[in-house]
Amino acid sequence: MLRFILLLLPLTAAAATETPPPGVGFASYVQAGLALALIISLLAGAAWLARKVTGGKGFGQGGMRVIGGVALGPRERIVLIEVGDEWLVIGIVPGQIRTLHRLAKGDLSSEGAKADADRPFAQWLQNISERRRP
Repeated sequence: MLRFILLLLPLTAAAATETPPPGVGFASYVQAGLALALIISLLAGAAWLARKVTGGKGFGQGGMRVIGGVALGPRERIVLIEVGDEWLVIGIVPGQIRTLHRLAKGDLSSEGAKADADRPFAQWLQNISERRRP
């Protein structure tokens, strides 16, 4: 048994005297940096090309513009959208989008609000429900 242990000693001594493998060299850092620069330049080139192809406009703008919006709940919103020469008040709920009102572009005068305030609520509700019927 002792001979077996003595036979193993030179192997462990030789393994302990080996030099550790070298670390990451400077060339690896340079190569990784150049690869990163290539990827970033490809992304910038693709963005520039996309802007040139669309004529400088952002994607999906095509004559519509969001003027403003109000969140009514976690998934419900009312949004004011400009389309051509009119504004649309849009109600957005999960699974449904409805036009609530149409306005002339830039027409947010208080005269319409005063006329609605003079009428009783029941008359206003009746007018709204009659508008929605076909």
